[in-house]
Amino acid sequence: MAKIQYQGTGRRKSSVARVRLIPGNGNIVVNGKSLEEYFGMEIVRREVKRPFEVAGCEGKFDVIANVFGGGFTGQAGALRHGISRALCVADKEAFRAPLKAAGFLTRDSRMKERKKYGLKKARRASQFSKR
Repeated sequence: MAKIQYQGTGRRKSSVARVRLIPGNGNIVVNGKSLEEYFGMEIVRREVKRPFEVAGCEGKFDVIANVFGGGFTGQAGALRHGISRALCVADKEAFRAPLKAAGFLTRDSRMKERKKYGLKKARRASQFSKR
């Protein structure tokens, strides 16, 4: 018999996370590694676990995630977004309201601004001198 699983996709900056939630005891696997192995910083790991704390379901789901693109902060944000969406698929009535109130279901649309021609970066011009 196939296990019940819930899927969600999270995005942040240029990172994309494909998340599967399986009823279990709270193990989180990211790209084949444990959460502690993949994300070195405690703050980032706490950010990934926040949706479970807000929804009040710590230790009830195992997470299997594939994350690619961007840096570790963007990947953690994408993972948080994907977990939140998957929790809504699991039980919309119970989890949606607290997750929405915490702002975890909203896609953070802030992206890096593109570089413009004639400039060194997006807005940084070369130094100006009147002489």
